[in-house]
Amino acid sequence: MANHESADPSLTALLDMIAGHRLTAVIYVAARLKIPDLLDDGPKTAAELATGTEAHEPSLRRLLRALVTLGLCTQQGDKFELKAMGRLLSGNARQSLRPWALFEGQLLVQSWASLLESIRTGKTAAELSGLTGDEVFEQMAKSGIADVFNRAMVAFTRIVAPAVVTAYDFSGISRLIDVGGGHGELVCAILSAHPSMRGAILDLPQCAEGARRHLAETGMGARCEFIAGSFFDSVPPGADALIMKSIIHDWDDARSVKILTNCRRALTTTGKLLLVERVMPDAPEADAEDRATALSDLNMLRGPGGCERTEGQFRSLLGQGGFRMARVFSAGLMNVIEAACA
Repeated sequence: MANHESADPSLTALLDMIAGHRLTAVIYVAARLKIPDLLDDGPKTAAELATGTEAHEPSLRRLLRALVTLGLCTQQGDKFELKAMGRLLSGNARQSLRPWALFEGQLLVQSWASLLESIRTGKTAAELSGLTGDEVFEQMAKSGIADVFNRAMVAFTRIVAPAVVTAYDFSGISRLIDVGGGHGELVCAILSAHPSMRGAILDLPQCAEGARRHLAETGMGARCEFIAGSFFDSVPPGADALIMKSIIHDWDDARSVKILTNCRRALTTTGKLLLVERVMPDAPEADAEDRATALSDLNMLRGPGGCERTEGQFRSLLGQGGFRMARVFSAGLMNVIEAACA
């Protein structure tokens, strides 16, 4: 075994960060080939996995060795077995990260390749391609990419939803509308914890089939409806509260104020708006949570043109949209920002 005792820890740590794209590629290929799914029922040899994935066996064995070094698998003799973290890449896992791995590896890696141009010009990937943020989503909907994106958003919401349900007291809400709620993962989790509550999902028509399927699978079809529409046009009235997860961070201030104004018009003076978002610290530190927020912020620069905002920036934005920030609750990877009608 090589002796690395004399290596500068800062040097090796930076080398690991520089090569981070390689880790994404390894995880993406494993997820794409469904290796974790094939290992769900027990250890297998590289030959068995090569047959199941229709891959080149010697090359696959090299990939499997890399998965071992990442702590996703173990190797005993000629057989490979999943570790607990590796099981999260299986499509069968309750909180599967397979959709997120496919999203990162298939879409985001390509997008981030041009980060330099965004930093130099201040323009998003869409703007550099001559598109608006709206047109990016429209283009995704017309291609096969939208399904990859939607599945990733469902996977991420499934991970953060339990913490959101625990962090905020939803008990006083009789009807909740999930604005831009996609397939309804978040609102269904909230409804499940509050049996007397009724809900609705507002999103574009292309989300209808997935939302109705999810409502049926969760048994929420009788308590929750899907409403086709755009939050840029209007938000339906009749709810005690509106909730939006990872919506405002997608858009610049002008577009965000438009969304917030439509939300305000839909609520009575006693209504509440709940934003589930990351909150950018005023002075980020070198830790995992702040790093995730900063990287998400750069992802918005490469994406539709939004950003991660500080608490003060959220307060200002909400004020422009007709709201007053009331409280901020920590909810695991995210925060719940409660706003009252101004």
